[in-house]
Amino acid sequence: MSGFTYSLVKSIIKTGLYGYHKKIMVSGLENIPKNKPVMFLPNHQSALIDVLLIATDCNRKPFFLTRSDVFKGKLLKRIFSYFQMLPIYRMRDGRDTLSNNDAIFNSCADILYRGEALLLFPEANHNLRRRVRPLSKGFTRILIRTFERYPDLDVTLIPVGLNYKHADQFPDEVAIIYGKPISAKSMYNASDLNMTSRTIKNRVSLSLKQLTTHIPSVDKYEHIINRLSSDKVDFLNPVAVNKKVELYADEVADDFKSINEINNRNGLRWMFTLLNFPFIMVWRKWLKPKVPENEFMGTFRFAYTLLIYPIYLLLLFVVLSIFLSSKVALLVSVILIILNVWFVKKGLR
Repeated sequence: MSGFTYSLVKSIIKTGLYGYHKKIMVSGLENIPKNKPVMFLPNHQSALIDVLLIATDCNRKPFFLTRSDVFKGKLLKRIFSYFQMLPIYRMRDGRDTLSNNDAIFNSCADILYRGEALLLFPEANHNLRRRVRPLSKGFTRILIRTFERYPDLDVTLIPVGLNYKHADQFPDEVAIIYGKPISAKSMYNASDLNMTSRTIKNRVSLSLKQLTTHIPSVDKYEHIINRLSSDKVDFLNPVAVNKKVELYADEVADDFKSINEINNRNGLRWMFTLLNFPFIMVWRKWLKPKVPENEFMGTFRFAYTLLIYPIYLLLLFVVLSIFLSSKVALLVSVILIILNVWFVKKGLR
């Protein structure tokens, strides 16, 4: 992939992300080595948004492991390959497809040997619940394969905590926290690969539980999340939130009702909807009902905004130019953009 094309696409997506989110906070970038093999290991809540947030701000040019079922058709395969995406096969894709992972693991080992970066989700699935789920052994298999092929190589593991205020709502806020680097080679034991896998998973899991909100209790999850909502905690600060979680863990579950802080049923939201009525109605009536899961809500909404909003502005400009004048059309378009940015950053709560 040419550096210019990659930089252009990255700039467009990054601009879109910062325009779409009310706030994006990034910390811990100093933990990422610049010229060494790196494996980014984030928690996974918001489908493709998770990938884009890391890819645009991590100061590396990572390869991505992506579920194989999206690689359908020659065109999509070319596009995904162009953007350094590699298919990973799961049991749900068919037992006979799992053998394809062997070649993928070899490719990942070669990528790391070249000193490049790899991004994959160790939980191997996404979920909006604020807890770190059990980690899959897939990423440890890649590390073991790498050390078997390149015994003198070490790989730096960077756990990443993704902390959304309300991942399925708009506009949202997110804090991305890059954790302390972990030497994978220091945990590698060639004579006991099972122990190696368990040790690496435990170390990464512990780190992720400190970098994002982790509610360990399944039985008390609803009680604890309601208590956190009632206290209006700042989910962008997982250290403080996790202290609260510990306090609530011993409480008897009660009937606390969740308080959704982002309740945009106010005059400003009505005005925002009015100013963007055709654009918003197409989303609400056509695309939003097609979103398969809430975990995909942010991804679909962001993709729709990034692709369709410029078209909406162009059509608005053309229509106003025809009925009024190009100067008026340009003025209205610029004012609308400024107002929308203000609504996202300040007006909508």
